[in-house]
Amino acid sequence: MNILLADDHDLVRDGITSFLKTAAPEVEIAQAKDFAEALSIVDGDTPVELTILDLNMPGMNGLSGLTVMRQKHPEIPVVILSGSVKRSDVLNALEHGASGYLPKTLSGKSLINALRLILSGEKYIPSALLEDDGSNSRPGEIDLDGLAPDNPLRQLTNREREVLALLTKGLSNKEIAKQLTVREITVKVHLTGIFKKLGAANRTQAVKIAMQLGWEA
Repeated sequence: MNILLADDHDLVRDGITSFLKTAAPEVEIAQAKDFAEALSIVDGDTPVELTILDLNMPGMNGLSGLTVMRQKHPEIPVVILSGSVKRSDVLNALEHGASGYLPKTLSGKSLINALRLILSGEKYIPSALLEDDGSNSRPGEIDLDGLAPDNPLRQLTNREREVLALLTKGLSNKEIAKQLTVREITVKVHLTGIFKKLGAANRTQAVKIAMQLGWEA
């Protein structure tokens, strides 16, 4: 497997490369110090299965570099690497086609797990983004006091319960986003949290599990 790692800091590139090679010796890693070099590598003869781009390296111009990479090579998943964990940065990257967002504070083990998830076709979202976003959300339609202490529904944030409430009514992501006055990608993020906490694989299964756990539509 060939991975492209693009970051303008030698220490970051060398550190991540060293860890990846230790964890997966069969992986070949090409390095680039700016977006222009990264694009030339992907345009070259050696196939690249995954591209990791630093959000703030020279040539990225915000998320313009991500857009260009996705337009030229839509078949290659692109992951954004950044020291920023701002919610807006993560959501914007996902909206522009990123397959994941990796904070530079991520532990080595978590980095490996994130890349494996992305290579399996899923998106990786930092766990901090799955926390309650602090919005003026209303509790979902569930009486927490009537649930057992270990009931997974107790793990849902207020916003996740609100999304689940609308999900049980059959609303689409777009309709849920409109109801809650948020972006559609935000709804997808909360659905990821709901699926994970309920052990569900999809929307239908999440609703079914929620009902079995005591949720009343």
